[in-house]
Amino acid sequence: MDLKQYVTTVENWPKEGISFKDITTIMDNGAAYKYATDEIVKFAKEVGAEIIVGPEARGFIIGCPVAYALEVGFAPVRKEGKLPREVVRVEYGLEYGTDVLTMHKDAIKPGQKALIVDDLLATGGTVDATVQLIEKLGGVVAGCAFIIELKELDGRSKIGDFPIKTLIEY
Repeated sequence: MDLKQYVTTVENWPKEGISFKDITTIMDNGAAYKYATDEIVKFAKEVGAEIIVGPEARGFIIGCPVAYALEVGFAPVRKEGKLPREVVRVEYGLEYGTDVLTMHKDAIKPGQKALIVDDLLATGGTVDATVQLIEKLGGVVAGCAFIIELKELDGRSKIGDFPIKTLIEY
């Protein structure tokens, strides 16, 4: 299936000069959403994922059905102050300034193989921070899976040599 035909490009959003790739038009088509999910499930099985980790908010949308299909757990990665129990945290750089991501301290068991799932690989900052959170908890990053990769932003160079699956490249 050619998933590109289900992606809507929104020009100049969220700011001037950005061509935003909207995946909600994949999600509102049952066959396309199922296909995307099934492709990531196949990859998760290949890399031996024991838990799915998804950064908010689109990582939840993509990762939860993958975890459900695999009958494994899902661990959310959230901005600081959003998780109710004890967390580990990682501060990471943005274009202008920094941000913080957190994960519950008991979300990953030592040695557990985690697959990071998100909608988009761009510069790699969010994924790199997520890798750091998993490793702080003693987990092993089995790989990363994305619906879309923006090749020109070279996010792969920031996240290392993990197996990576992308369904669409721009």
